[in-house]
Amino acid sequence: METKNVMIVGVGGQGSLLASKLLGRLLLGKGYDIKVSEVHGMSQRGGSVVTYVRFGDKVYSPVIDKGQADFIVSFELLEAARWTEYLKPQGVLIANTQKIDPMPVIIGAAEYPEALEQKIADAGIRLDAMDALSLARQAGSPKAVNLVLMGRLSKYFDIPQEEWMAAIEASVPEKFLEMNKKAFTLGANA
Repeated sequence: METKNVMIVGVGGQGSLLASKLLGRLLLGKGYDIKVSEVHGMSQRGGSVVTYVRFGDKVYSPVIDKGQADFIVSFELLEAARWTEYLKPQGVLIANTQKIDPMPVIIGAAEYPEALEQKIADAGIRLDAMDALSLARQAGSPKAVNLVLMGRLSKYFDIPQEEWMAAIEASVPEKFLEMNKKAFTLGANA
């Protein structure tokens, strides 16, 4: 199998690392060679965070170059726009429509860009946008955006839901398990 590339991007504190670990565990269980790499910006201060997940028969490097991502899963709309150049021409950008102001916007040095969804779509990018935050709240916590988006990503993989659920059970603490499973299911069915 040719190597597939998934980028998970967001803002520090959104759970992108858990999402990448869950995806890595799932794919490892399917017998793929997996490489996962995390790149932190000012992640604990709300800065940009990106994780690479690469899988296939044999994967030699964890890094995804521009134009090589089969999927980008973005936890925040501006982060979706920031990383589009990494997407393959036929790749899919799964994006949460939530907007989190970066520091330049917070301090008044810049404005949050207008009409980002439309600009991304106008650039010919295959955009699968959803309000993952509302679904996460419906599941029981706004922190479950990561599992909502993993649920949405699951629609693009030929892997049974039971295997995704087993990976969630192996990745999430027991006290948060049912809420995370519900978030995943809401994302998958949205």
